[in-house]
Amino acid sequence: MTLQRIALSTGVELDVAISGDPANPPVILLHGFPESHRTWRAIAPDLARDHYVVAPDQRGFARSSKPEGVDSYTPDKIVADVIALADHLNIDRFTLVGHDWGGAVAWMAALRHPERIAKLVIINAPHPLVFQRTMFDNLEQRAASQYIRAFRNPDLEKHIESIGLETFFDTSFSKHADLAAMAEDKAAYLDEWGQPGAITAMLNWYRASAIVVPAMDETPPRPAFLDAPFPPTAMPVLVIWGMQDSALLPSQLDLAAYVPDLAIEKIDAGHFVPWQKPDAVIAAMRRWGI
Repeated sequence: MTLQRIALSTGVELDVAISGDPANPPVILLHGFPESHRTWRAIAPDLARDHYVVAPDQRGFARSSKPEGVDSYTPDKIVADVIALADHLNIDRFTLVGHDWGGAVAWMAALRHPERIAKLVIINAPHPLVFQRTMFDNLEQRAASQYIRAFRNPDLEKHIESIGLETFFDTSFSKHADLAAMAEDKAAYLDEWGQPGAITAMLNWYRASAIVVPAMDETPPRPAFLDAPFPPTAMPVLVIWGMQDSALLPSQLDLAAYVPDLAIEKIDAGHFVPWQKPDAVIAAMRRWGI
């Protein structure tokens, strides 16, 4: 996956892996934390046989631009990057695929720009309403999400610096993946995370999010939108879910009220299913019609 440097109208430059024939149907792949376009290294080649495949390193990650300040990572700015990237490549309507934070961005892009997104594929990423609601109504999911509070701690970078990136790598993935299976990828991750400002930029995605994650003993005011009408998605949606995910629990699959055209594929994998079980992800997408 050869990277191209693309300057966007949003003011950032992204490294973007592009493959396939531009004449074929376009698909944009969005990675999550703490990864990069490499999330799709075993999936993009198959899609590129009959699609135009675009996989950016999103703002703040790897060697893409890392604007300063938490406000530079609010979801509206990241969604704007996706649309600006499509505009730059003269892509009108496209299939959008996202994992983890990339999937969260994909949900928001689909809700804000339904005219641009023909199909949506979500891989272990929470719907904004369902996720926020479970923070208040599902103590099991609230407990599983306490790491977000830790990631928002402004002193976390000092802690990471004190333990070293390699230890942070091991502790980031140890609960969610087989570290032995990741051994050959470790150097690439450490290189990406070691870029100037990368750790802070990646963590700023969590700090800029409006999602409220209460402490386990806290009862904060309930956001009004949780009990108000919420717009449905307008396009067909495929949700692929690694059922062994310890951070995002099966409660996130309670989507029928908000996703009228919904298909769900469950996979025996953890959170990082795109590289744990890429063949199963490809098979699910192909069965669905991609």
